[in-house]
Amino acid sequence: MANVQSNSGNPSVDYEYRRKKNAEDMRMQVVSFALMIFLTLVAFVAVAGGFSKWFIVPFILLLAVVQLIFQLYYFMHMSHKGHEAPALFLYSGALVAFITVLTFMTIVWI
Repeated sequence: MANVQSNSGNPSVDYEYRRKKNAEDMRMQVVSFALMIFLTLVAFVAVAGGFSKWFIVPFILLLAVVQLIFQLYYFMHMSHKGHEAPALFLYSGALVAFITVLTFMTIVWI
């Protein structure tokens, strides 16, 4: 969802636009927060269910990645226009961290 600004020159129109946009953003944040709580409960149920650790560990890591995406896009507003440079640095850092961890895990396993 792009963060498009209304600049009609009419303060009442601009106010209504901002109000509508803020309400939409708040609704998306509440929905994503509810989904994150649900995913956390699913993780707890998976652990309490007595499943194998070979299922639980990747499953919880998958849920963690989904929650990270929700947090980046809805709570840190990475989906809004104008956040391309911070997103680039954030994703570049995540890529370097992933490659570093993968490298050290490969060295240890060999």
